Amino acid sequence: MTRPYNFSAGPAALPEAVLRQAADEMLDWHGSGMGVMEMSHRGREFMSIAQAAESDLRELLAVPASHRILFMQGGAIGQNAIVPLNLSQGGVADYVVSGSWSKKSYKEAARYCRPQLAATNEEDGQHTRLPAPQTWRLSDDAAYVHLCSNETIHGLEWHELPDLQALGSRAPLVIDCSSHILSRPVDWSRVAVAYGGAQKNIGPAGLTLVIVREDLLGRALPICPSAFDYQVVAEHDSMYNTPPTYAIYIAGLVFQWIKGFAFEGRTGLAAIEAQNIAKARLLYGALDDSGWYVTRVASEARSRMNVPFFLPDARLEEAFLAGAREAGLLQLKGHKSVGGLRASLYNAMPLAGVQALVAYLQDFQRRHG
Repeated sequence: MTRPYNFSAGPAALPEAVLRQAADEMLDWHGSGMGVMEMSHRGREFMSIAQAAESDLRELLAVPASHRILFMQGGAIGQNAIVPLNLSQGGVADYVVSGSWSKKSYKEAARYCRPQLAATNEEDGQHTRLPAPQTWRLSDDAAYVHLCSNETIHGLEWHELPDLQALGSRAPLVIDCSSHILSRPVDWSRVAVAYGGAQKNIGPAGLTLVIVREDLLGRALPICPSAFDYQVVAEHDSMYNTPPTYAIYIAGLVFQWIKGFAFEGRTGLAAIEAQNIAKARLLYGALDDSGWYVTRVASEARSRMNVPFFLPDARLEEAFLAGAREAGLLQLKGHKSVGGLRASLYNAMPLAGVQALVAYLQDFQRRHG
């Protein structure tokens, strides 16, 4: 029996192969007599799981030796505080607001530093375009520049990260990449810190990934809790406190799945990116060609991962969602702050799922358009 296609924005669908392997290993991991949730985080069994996960992630994203990989907790919202606690030294930090999540980051930073609004796309109240880097007002003394590289709610994505040096800034770039991490490569020559919750493309909620350039360690404010101090976490190989062990295990299985993924003659992350491009083109093409469904994000800023769209009459949404559920298409309701509909096309969503959604879109329009 084919499982329904889950378009949730997060916690999101996981690859079926990963779920089946986790089910097979639930009671006994590799003959250890224990399930992963029962293991000591300092025991050799779990240590091998954690080390393999970190190694595979470093390989998949080509993380250079200059950057440390940390497994933390608290999600991206937690990092909204943890980043300024670690990097700002109480001074100025530049923030680019491009949607709901970067706006939350900007507001939270005011508790720990002096955030400067370097750019915003709020003028129209819709967050439909990205503020061009050439227009940013960057501070001379910023401790860092922060942006959200994919806005989950409004559906905007930075397809090319800004080159801060070319913009005249010497500050390190910090990105919240929660909802598109591992969907594409990262240009580490431009990124000093990348963080994200795992519950979109990587695994269950509870694990937060932080990839931080090593020269930025050791700058935490005195008030920073030890468990959130990047240097302390790095010195203890993410084992200063008990990490989210099962979430790390599932993430490790997902990393292995990505390494073996194949699409159109490519493998690994290149194959994942190619399929994500194909999925996004198919769905956006169907929405644009319909002349009925409405998308509001400028074409150059459209997210591959999160596709918000609207019906010409909001009163049809209940019927749309009910019919979608009957067709095995789940979690298509838009975020409460935006309304409308939203399809999230994370790595675990196969091309067949998007094809099924497009067929339903066309059928619903024929019946109600």
